[in-house]
Amino acid sequence: MPKDISIKELRQNLAQVADRVEKGESFRVIRRSKPSFIIMKVDAEMPEEQWETVVDFTDGGKTKGVPLKEVIKEIRKLQR
Repeated sequence: MPKDISIKELRQNLAQVADRVEKGESFRVIRRSKPSFIIMKVDAEMPEEQWETVVDFTDGGKTKGVPLKEVIKEIRKLQR
């Protein structure tokens, strides 16, 4: 069950919350007295097909974005 945290607390303690999430905790963020979203650890073993593109990284202002597989490949290089 996720722990409730206000959006103000999240902003003020983002690094600490991120550390706790990496250790397996999850948080339900409350905004204007209502649940807004959940923060939880991403399963590193999740197949790429299950990832959803939420940010379009464009290439030098061109209209064509960078494929998600390329972004993941670059992230994995950084993790080595």
